[in-house]
This record gives sequence, structure tokens and C-alpha cells, in this order.
Amino acid sequence: MAGRGRHTCAVDVDLALIGYGGATSLLLSALDRRGVGGLRIATVDPDVTHGHHRTWAFWTGPRDDLDPILDAAWPRVDLYGPGGARRLDLGPMRYAMVQSGPIFQRAGEAAARLGVRGISASAAALDDDGTEVTVRDGDGAAIVRAKWALDSRPAAPERPGRTFWLQHFRGWWVRAEADVFDPGSAILMDFRTPQPARGVSFGYVLPTGPRSALIEYTEFSPARLDDAGYETALRSYLKLLRLPDLVVEKVEDGAIPMTDAPFAQRPSPRVVRLGTAGGATRPSTGYTFSAMRRQAEQIAGAVLAGSDPVPAPAYPRRHMWMDAVALRAWDRGLVAAPAFFERLFTRNPPERVLRFLDGLTSPAEEVALMASTPLLPMTWAAAGDLFARLRG
Repeated sequence: MAGRGRHTCAVDVDLALIGYGGATSLLLSALDRRGVGGLRIATVDPDVTHGHHRTWAFWTGPRDDLDPILDAAWPRVDLYGPGGARRLDLGPMRYAMVQSGPIFQRAGEAAARLGVRGISASAAALDDDGTEVTVRDGDGAAIVRAKWALDSRPAAPERPGRTFWLQHFRGWWVRAEADVFDPGSAILMDFRTPQPARGVSFGYVLPTGPRSALIEYTEFSPARLDDAGYETALRSYLKLLRLPDLVVEKVEDGAIPMTDAPFAQRPSPRVVRLGTAGGATRPSTGYTFSAMRRQAEQIAGAVLAGSDPVPAPAYPRRHMWMDAVALRAWDRGLVAAPAFFERLFTRNPPERVLRFLDGLTSPAEEVALMASTPLLPMTWAAAGDLFARLRG
């Protein structure tokens, strides 16, 4: 990076990247890869270490530009639902996993080539007068003046949603003394875990080798557990898997919003939000990474073409409506989520389901997907959602 330090006077740039997490890192790499040059860019973030370690999982094709830094990619996944165990062949797609460290390293190398100015400061206000954005710190002092501000910090939705859940989880990176994992297949959703009174839980097993894996306990529910709750759930899941003694090398956890509340992607003329705040999180699953990548590529393409750096909505409006209906059905107890996901994956080609989760299916494919779900309770959920929208 061209420079990083405490700000002393306002810096004039073309792009101010507010927050330096996954969305900004992917954008810097995309700008560099597309050969964008002559652009004045600054990042504004008080945390030069990029915060805590995290892992992203996503769907991809047979080849991906992230292949050199992937921890693993699996052409097959196992699903444990109410009907038993199913192995799904994802071809031609793969389920892939990458850790944040290599993503941030790539972004740092890209930033250096792009001549990015790094500013260690908190952006307390973004004053947009329609022609430029002034980024101010907590004292009101101007940090940056930018033609555009791309803001990836967490933000509240425009209004409360009709349903608000979290995808919350805790994972253990483990190592065994013998070969106990199958590196060619991941456990995607294991619903044999005890189910909460309101919500759904499942386990993940993502092997990175025959003796190493990331094992996670995940819930979709309105509130997080305490530390003891996650610890108990993970230990119970390991017993269910009948694994030998494992060494826990790293721990990670997190919480991602699952809500039909709308997020303002463009809160003012020259401020654009990215990541979860920009609508990149899929409400029905919590998946975010693929949409962040699309946002990054679209912005880089627009900059290269001399257009405004504004990405398209992360998901079609009809997908957001379907997600709102699904969340309502699960939250009101109309449909059990384990059975819902089992039917979705076992009554459709897996590749179609994965493209749907990424927001890439056609309306005809979505009709087939909806037909594979429990029709009567989902119809009730859709009617309830419509009534709630009309009341709102």
C-alpha cells in the first residue's frame, strides 16, 4: 500500500473505500486484475489488522481465479436430513472454502500496485453534497474528499423486517492423529443435531485433508447462544460423528443477519454500500461471499468503462420475496427448515439449487424449485407475507 498512517489533512481521491474487510479486499483485487490505472484511491479503517480471522464458503465452477489460495474445494457434499443421508454430486460446480488471510494478502499486494493511500481512522460521517463526499472523523475533521465513497461497514436496514433471524455459528479447526476425514466430500448440512424450539440447527464438516477439517455448529434462529451453549453443541456434534480425540487448533464464530428488511445500497447520490450493508447477504441462507465478488467485479468493470461505480442489486427482487416467504414459514412454524432444505436438494438437480442460492436462476427454474417445497404451508406463508406488506 502506498501509505498508511494517521491523517493530518484531507486527502483528495476518486474512490474512498470505507472499511477494509472482505468486500473492500475483493474490490481492490478486482480493480488490480482488470488493470485499472490512474485512479486515486484511499482506504479508511482504524483496524490495520483486518479484524478477526474468518472463513468464507461459496459455490464455484470447475475453475476459479481463487484456486491457488483455496483451503479446499469439494465436488460432492453429504446432506443428513429427516429422510436420512444423501450424497450429492455437484458437478460441474464445487463447494469451496477460503480463509480471510490470503484474501487480505492479495488485496494488500493489489493496493500497493494501485498506489492506494491507507488512512488509519474511523469514518464518523459521510457528507455527500451530490458532487463529492467528505469523510469526517469523530471530531468532525475532514479526512478524505472523494468523488465516490464505497462503504462496506455494517449498517442498519432502512426499516425493520417482518422477520429477523441470525445465521450464527461457532467452528473448530481440528486435527486428528489418523486419517478420519474424506477430502473429496464435505458435510454441507447435518440436521441430526438437536433442533431449537424456534429455528433450525445443523452441523458442517469441511475437510481440508484426511486429518484436518473445519467443524461447525450453525443455527438459524432469532438470537445467539452463549459460549457454553456453543461449546456443548459442538461437543455433542463430535460425539454424533463418532470421531476420535481431536486437537482444536483454532476457533472462529460469527453472526450474519437473515432478514427481509431492506438495506439501502445507495443511501445518498455518491455513497454506495457494499457487502452485507449493500444487500450481499442472502436472507434465507446467510451466504454473502459470492455476491460480494459480483459487486467487486461489476464496480471494477464500471470504473474501467468510465461509468459510475454502482453494482447491480445482489439478488433479483423475486428472490428476495421468496426468501421473505421462506423466513416467515420457518419463523411461524409452518414449515420445518430441515425438511424444506432436504426437499429442495433432493427434488432438484443440485446445480440448479446452488445457482438459485446465488441468485442466478431463471423464472422457469424457480417455478420448478417452488414446486418441490411443501405447497400448502408455503402458500399460507406467502399470503401472510402479502397481508403484512399491505398493512405496512
